[in-house]
Amino acid sequence: QAQLVESGGGLVQPGGSLRLSCTTSQSVFRLYTMGWYRQAPGKQRERVAAITSGGITNYLDSVKGRFTISRDNANNTVYLQMNNLKTEDTAVYYCRANNLIYSYWGQGTQVTVSS
Repeated sequence: QAQLVESGGGLVQPGGSLRLSCTTSQSVFRLYTMGWYRQAPGKQRERVAAITSGGITNYLDSVKGRFTISRDNANNTVYLQMNNLKTEDTAVYYCRANNLIYSYWGQGTQVTVSS
C-alpha cells in the first residue's frame, strides 16, 4: 500500500493560517488525484479539496476563497494552504491519493482553531 506522510497541523487562533503538507511516492503522485479530507468529532468525514494530476481543483463550498490546494511535482508533495481559519474548521485532516480503482490514506493531522 502507498505511504502518505502528513505534516503541518497544530493550534491556531481564528483568522489565522496553517499550511498542511502530504508527501507520497513518485509513482502514486504522477497519476493519482490528491485530496484533503477532514473529520470532526461526531461528524462524517468530508472532502475539503482535491487536485488532479493535471492540476484541476475542487473545493468544499465552506472553504472556497479561504483554502488553496496545490502540488509540487518535484517533491511529490501536495499542500493545503488554509487562511482565515474558523473554529468550525477544527478537525483531523487526512491526505488521500486515489484513482478509479485504488485509494490510500495518510495518518491524519490535528488542526485546532481556538482563541
